[in-house]
Amino acid sequence: MNKQRVKKLQKTLQRRKLDAVLITEPHNRRYLSGYTAADHGIQETAGVLLIPKKGRPWLLTDSRFALQAEEEAQGFAVELYTKGIYALLKKLLPALNVRRLGFESHYFLHSSSAKLEDMAEKVKVELVPLLDLVERMRAIKTEEEIQLIKESVLLNEQVFQAVYKTLAPGMTEIEIALALEQSMQTMGAEGPSFETIVAFGSNAAKPHAVPTNRVLQDGEIVLIDMGLVLQGYCSDMTRTFVIGKAKKKFKQRLRIVRKAQLAGIKAIRAGAVCREVDKAARKVIADAGYGDFFGHSLGHGVGLAVHEAPGLGSRNRKKLQAGMIVTIEPGIYLPDWGGIRLENMAVVREDGCEVLNEDSTGLEL
Repeated sequence: MNKQRVKKLQKTLQRRKLDAVLITEPHNRRYLSGYTAADHGIQETAGVLLIPKKGRPWLLTDSRFALQAEEEAQGFAVELYTKGIYALLKKLLPALNVRRLGFESHYFLHSSSAKLEDMAEKVKVELVPLLDLVERMRAIKTEEEIQLIKESVLLNEQVFQAVYKTLAPGMTEIEIALALEQSMQTMGAEGPSFETIVAFGSNAAKPHAVPTNRVLQDGEIVLIDMGLVLQGYCSDMTRTFVIGKAKKKFKQRLRIVRKAQLAGIKAIRAGAVCREVDKAARKVIADAGYGDFFGHSLGHGVGLAVHEAPGLGSRNRKKLQAGMIVTIEPGIYLPDWGGIRLENMAVVREDGCEVLNEDSTGLEL
C-alpha cells in the first residue's frame, strides 16, 4: 500500500464529507494498493477497494485472487466474498458506519450501478457519484514514478532499435508488429501498453492503423507507434522513416512534423495552458499548408495507463503542472500518400520540460 496516496485520498473524503469511497477502476486500484491483478473486462472484476475516511482500507475480492491480494496489497484488509461484492458491502458498510459512499461514476456499467443502488437503499447509504478523483492524483508524478517511466521509455527504445536493424523490403506489417511485441517481453517488459501500430505507405495515413499482411516495398514509408509496460508504467513512442532511399517530399514533410514537435516541446512548462501547447505545434503544420491533415490532439498524459490526464488538445483550458508527463505527437496524414507522426514523451517542469526519449530515428532536421 502507498500510505501517502491513501492518506491523501482520505483527506479528500473528509473534506467532501464522504464516509468512504469505492474504487473500481483497475489503474486506480493498483495506484492505491499495489494490487496488480487484471480485470477480464468491465463486467468482471479482480476486486474493488473500499477506502473509509479514516483507518485501514479494504480490498474486496474472491478466492481466485486471495494469495495475490494478501501478497501485494500490504496494509489493506483483504476480505473475500462468496456471494458477490454487493452482498459483502451490505454487511461491511453498516459495520463501518458508512452513510455517504462515493463511487467512480465513470467506471460503472448501468447494470452494476443498479445493483449498487439497490444495495445502498437497503442499508440506507447515500451514493455520491465521483469523477476522476484518483485520476487527478495520478496526473502528478513523483520523482520515483518519473524514473520508472523513463526506464520504460528507454527499454521501449531498445526494443525498437533491436527490430529496426532487421527491417527490410519483403517483411509484412504484422510480422514487424509481432517481432516488436515479442521482443518487449523477452527484453523484460510486462507486455505492450497498447496494440502496436505498424503501417506502410498509404496505410500510414490512418493514425490508428491496424497491421496487415501488406508487404514492405523499397523506399516506402514505415510508421511504427509502440509502447510497453515496465513495473506497471507505460511508454509510448512513434517513429516514421523510409527503408531505402527517401523521396524529397517525404523529407520535407518529416521536417515540418519535427519542427511542430519542437514547437510543442518549447511551449511546455508548468502553468502553460494545454490548448496553447497544442496550438504552438499545430501552427507550424498549418503554416506549411497541412493544417487540414492534422486532426488529432497534440498529446496525452502517460503513467499507469497509456492514455490519462492531461490532454494536450485544442479544447483543454486546464494548465499543466510540474510532474505531469505528456506525449508530443504531431502528424500529417494524406490519403493515398501516407502519414508521418513523431512522438516523444516529456516531464513538465517549472521552467520548461524534460524530454525522456534518447532515440533520434527520424528526428534529424
